[in-house]
Amino acid sequence: MSERQRPWSDDGVEHGRILVLSDNPIARALAAIASTVGRTVVVEPADDGGPGLDPRPGDAVVLCDHDAPDAPAVLRAALASEAAYVAMMASRRRAAGLVEELVAEGVDVSTLHVPAGHDLGGRTPGEIALSVVAEIVAESHGRPGGPMRG
Repeated sequence: MSERQRPWSDDGVEHGRILVLSDNPIARALAAIASTVGRTVVVEPADDGGPGLDPRPGDAVVLCDHDAPDAPAVLRAALASEAAYVAMMASRRRAAGLVEELVAEGVDVSTLHVPAGHDLGGRTPGEIALSVVAEIVAESHGRPGGPMRG
C-alpha cells in the first residue's frame, strides 16, 4: 500500500505535552479529547498556577481561566518559554485588558492565541475544547486548519 493510500499512520511521532490551567469543564473536556488523539495532558487545578506549568520545547500551554489570579504570570512565563503554542480562553474583549498589561510590560504577545481554538461556532465545554485541540494539532503539524476540500 502506498503512503497516499494509507488513511492514517501510527508511526511514533513525538509531540509536546498540553499544559492546562486550571481545572474546569473546558479543561476536563480538553484533556479527554487531547488524550484520545494521543497527546499527554497535564491539568494544573490550582487557579494560582500551582507549582508552575514549566513548559518545555514543543509543549502547548492553554489558560482555561483568564480570571485566574496567576494568569498574567502564567502567560508571561509561557510566552518566554520554548512552548510551541500558547493560548488563552477568552473573548478578545475580555482578554484585552490582560493582553494590554503584558504589552505594557514589554512581553511579546504576537504568538498568543486569543481566543484559543478554531472558529467552529461551538458553545459547550466539549465543543470549545474540540476547537482548541484541533488548533493545537494543526499547529503541531504546521497546518492552518480549515476544511481539507479544495
